[in-house]
Amino acid sequence: MDTTLQDPLVGQVLDGRYRVDARIAAGGMATVYRALDTRLDRVLALKVMHPALAVDGSFVERFIREAKSVARLDHPNVVQVFDQGTDGSYVYLAMEYVAGCTLRDVLRERGALQPRAALDILEPVLAALGAAHRAGFVHRDMKPENVLIGDDGRVKVADFGLVRSVDAVTSTTGSVLGTVSYLAPEQVEHGTTDARVDVYACGVVLYEMLTGGKPHAGESPAQILYRHVHEDVPPPSALVPGLPYELDELVASATARDPELRPYDAVTLLGQARAARAALTGEQLDALPPRALDAGHDNAEDRTSVIPRSLTVPRPLPVGEDRPGDAAGHTSRLQAPPVPPRRSRRLLLTVLAAVLVVFGVGAGVWYINSGQFTKVPPLVTRTEAQARERLESAGLDVGQVKRKYDDTVDRGAVIGSDPAPGARIRENASVSLVVSLGPETVNVPDVSGKPLAEARAGLKADGLEPGMVTRQFSEDVDKGAVIRTTPSAGTKRHAGSAIALVVSKGSPIEVPDVTGDDPDSAREELTDAGLKVEVATGRVNSEYDKGKVARQTPADGSRAAEGDTVTLTLSKGPELVPVPDVVGDSVDDAHDALEKAGFTVDEDRGLLGLFGDTVKKQSVEGGKNAPKGSTVTITIR
Repeated sequence: MDTTLQDPLVGQVLDGRYRVDARIAAGGMATVYRALDTRLDRVLALKVMHPALAVDGSFVERFIREAKSVARLDHPNVVQVFDQGTDGSYVYLAMEYVAGCTLRDVLRERGALQPRAALDILEPVLAALGAAHRAGFVHRDMKPENVLIGDDGRVKVADFGLVRSVDAVTSTTGSVLGTVSYLAPEQVEHGTTDARVDVYACGVVLYEMLTGGKPHAGESPAQILYRHVHEDVPPPSALVPGLPYELDELVASATARDPELRPYDAVTLLGQARAARAALTGEQLDALPPRALDAGHDNAEDRTSVIPRSLTVPRPLPVGEDRPGDAAGHTSRLQAPPVPPRRSRRLLLTVLAAVLVVFGVGAGVWYINSGQFTKVPPLVTRTEAQARERLESAGLDVGQVKRKYDDTVDRGAVIGSDPAPGARIRENASVSLVVSLGPETVNVPDVSGKPLAEARAGLKADGLEPGMVTRQFSEDVDKGAVIRTTPSAGTKRHAGSAIALVVSKGSPIEVPDVTGDDPDSAREELTDAGLKVEVATGRVNSEYDKGKVARQTPADGSRAAEGDTVTLTLSKGPELVPVPDVVGDSVDDAHDALEKAGFTVDEDRGLLGLFGDTVKKQSVEGGKNAPKGSTVTITIR
């Protein structure tokens, strides 16, 4: 049965603009619909908070924070947020619509994925989270449901509903927000979050893609949370034999229980993921996995929820019933009446408490219905005039009006109120309003030519955030100084926006070729060029004599920055291999045998051998050892 037919929002137009056409998905905090923006005539996704939560000011604040945070992220792998607003009891976000499916759908259908497919999904996810981390935000609810895979193959991260600034106070004492299967140990134990909780969740997601199952299972959320804190995530190869060691290491690095042992952020993990991919062969990347046993499993453990931290602490269970009183006891007339047995007393107290509750509830209902209390109406995103009108209609006065900059709420519209919408308040009481001044914009300062630390300080002083740093060679800008910013100097940006910096590596140095040289002369030549030298501990066979430089990294002709390190690998000498005996063989067979053994072949025909096709002689006698790659001459008669 199509559940969208029972959804009261389907067919409605929110805010006079967004026509709700179909329900896409429902989560713990909100429902997502496919809708049409009738003003711009485009299909989008509409995320509508559950009305029961919309009366909670903290949830509304979190919802609006999602819009603000994602609006600052301009990244191809992040789902865009276009608009945010309210319509009656409905609080919504208008977002980019991605036609396709979620990673959860893929895992439900296919179970485990090939390593190549898993890395193809993981890398753009890490790129999106890396942009958020470098901009100062943490997602906090990474899971397959929040990874969207478009019909065109693009991967996007959605649902930044739990996002918060890295610099914000992130310690809580009463509960943990998130999804139990992907919570990092420090979230469970202390409620603290930074970029490394997203790294942990991505490690769990990678484990799930490689094996088709979650690393920690349990009969209750409490058991799963306990295992996150006290048990390491097992290596994926334990469930899928044959998975490369590099993938086990990648999962272990991302899911280390000690956050200090994890990659610092998603950008660092992305580098590790790419290094792991580079170390795998095509056969390893395309190895077919077994179908997961729990593919298609879906339950409340995959939903975002508020988890009491007490779930992670073992609680004692009742150990038995109270013993009944002694039925054989006797009472004289001078004694007080017998005390009821414990169970009877407990029942009596329970009944008394129930009576008091009934009276209390009745009194409370009378008190509320007596007209002395009302509720603060929804005010967020309404104009100040509309908010005043709503408050007056509810019998409330407008108190202090504060104004502040806001990136997502239009100038003159309400950002919030005190008390928050839905709060119970006495009639004729005052409600303070916070009204938007619109987005605060600042000009990107010109920090070109300044040292990186000074440039970062300059951006912060102007109300911007230093973003990702990349490095390039420059003939004109000193090493360590800023070449340019993205966006460029003079561009207007919202306050708090992340500004990427391109930093100079200095003038490029052409790496000289030192292969075949002895180590001392090679070191001298590279040092004179402004480079550092390291000699690898291992040695390799090569065409060069023992002890000479067999190879160098980077190779000759590469460009390096002053102070970069060139690693030298010394030679063990040529590899000696036995020469095949080809005397008497046809010319073609002789070529095949010698070339397969690793030799190059030269022919000596002379006048007598112009029309011959049989080998009469070879320059190195068959069965003797010769350097691999050397030339063997065959004489043809």
